Amino acid sequence: MSSCTHESMTNHHAPLSVAAIAETFHVWRERAHQRRELAHWSERDIHDAGLSVGDVMAEASKPFWRA
Repeated sequence: MSSCTHESMTNHHAPLSVAAIAETFHVWRERAHQRRELAHWSERDIHDAGLSVGDVMAEASKPFWRA
């Protein structure tokens, strides 16, 4: 029997702790905030960060739950 652990073998339906749920909401809130700010960057800000306008638009348009 193998002792290898793989993500597909993880029980994704196990109950989550209150701390894990709180952390998920925190991450989502931060992600939404960062994407709102990113959506308001000027072309100069985007260029200074070494990004393309397309990259910024793609990231800013993602829903908060998607990494």
